Amino acid sequence: MTTIAPDARMPSAQRTYPPRAAVVSWIFFDWAAQPYFTLITTFVFAPYFATGIAPNPATGQSLWGFTMAAAGLAIALMSPVLGAIADASGRRKPWIAAFGTLLVLAASTLWIGKPGDPSIIPPLLLAVALASVGAEFATVFNNAMMPTLVPPERIGRLSGTGWATGYIGGIVSLVIVLGFLAANPETGRTLLGFKPLFGLDPVSHQGDRIVGPLTGLWFIIFVTPLFLFTPDYPAKRPVREALHAGLSELKHSIRSLPQQKSLAAFLLANMIYTDGLVSLFAFGGIYAAGTFGWHTIQIGSFGIMLAIAGTFGAWLGGKLDDFLGPRRVIAGSLLLLLLAVAAILLVDKDSVLFVKVAPPQPGAPLFSSAAERAYLVLGCLIGAAGGPLQAASRTLLIRLAPKDRIAQYFGLFALTGKVTSFIGPLLIGMITAVTASQKAGMAVLVVFFVAGLGLLMRVREEQSSAVVP
Repeated sequence: MTTIAPDARMPSAQRTYPPRAAVVSWIFFDWAAQPYFTLITTFVFAPYFATGIAPNPATGQSLWGFTMAAAGLAIALMSPVLGAIADASGRRKPWIAAFGTLLVLAASTLWIGKPGDPSIIPPLLLAVALASVGAEFATVFNNAMMPTLVPPERIGRLSGTGWATGYIGGIVSLVIVLGFLAANPETGRTLLGFKPLFGLDPVSHQGDRIVGPLTGLWFIIFVTPLFLFTPDYPAKRPVREALHAGLSELKHSIRSLPQQKSLAAFLLANMIYTDGLVSLFAFGGIYAAGTFGWHTIQIGSFGIMLAIAGTFGAWLGGKLDDFLGPRRVIAGSLLLLLLAVAAILLVDKDSVLFVKVAPPQPGAPLFSSAAERAYLVLGCLIGAAGGPLQAASRTLLIRLAPKDRIAQYFGLFALTGKVTSFIGPLLIGMITAVTASQKAGMAVLVVFFVAGLGLLMRVREEQSSAVVP
């Protein structure tokens, strides 16, 4: 059986890689973590919070935006520091375990989110912020394991397969929630026509609230193979020594960025377009809930379709990544996102691209209006572009970053993905609050994708030759 190389700095020709079971177990981290993003921040809990807990959808969107902004700022400040310490200490799994535990505990707390109780809003939003911190930090250290799992020429396919697997996990979790747990309060039936399992009460939205504990349990079950079968880096230093060495190396890395022009340009581009993409996913369900009056079943069904599109997009993007290079995949994805967002701003419940259409009718079949179907098509286009964008971005970082500091640069990658991540939600929240218009708040996302694409044009895919002195 092959074993992991003791040091990622070893040339790839002299390295061996772990068996297939180790790679598959690593891929399942994306499956394990995805329900947090699918069920909580996008398609079930976030829209439920905006329409069922907050006083009104616009207030709910702004409160959710401020919460995501605060969590993003905390992630931005700590990610490169923790990544540098992990590089110096050598280990990845203990960090994944610690932040995974935070995700599980905080997500499970969302069960307390009863409708119509304003007093529950502050602790609920705190739990959402902590769960976000846990999910994002665990992802930083999981990403840093990639270069030890497959040869460099297969990194793109590995990254794309991971994202595609995550999307499938999101689909399965959504089907479970919509088909068996969350029911329409008016009919008392789930999307598949069943009464909710475990006697979950539709009136008090227990089917929406159960996604918190479900996300925690799901993570525990499906992250376990990673700890059992995927080898970790060997320990290099005690934590106290690693803290000093890691911070010293981080300081050097930041100072050397101006000499690594492509890497610096990519990190800046990633900072901007990731802010736009995260904001788009975070507010897409909330926007649909306010525009069309969608509830959990409609939004969840939309999420399943979007996730299916994202699965195929990430899988195809991984292949194109190895064939065309990650930079071209990122650029193409950004162009698709720009077109989709611009079109969505021209879709309302009674108009599509300035053409008047019949609005959705109460009691009509699912997605029966022209405006709803247009939103579905554009949402699927966003899903198909979002998967390759994220998968190719971590592949491009691996191609550009020094191999001996990969976790540190994934920390910087998370930093650039989060340091301004509060700006997107904050701007959406502020503009929505000032104008009382969800459409005006979402319009700001166009600027993020245009600016990110412009900076990406300055990136070249050469490997960094920087070394630690």
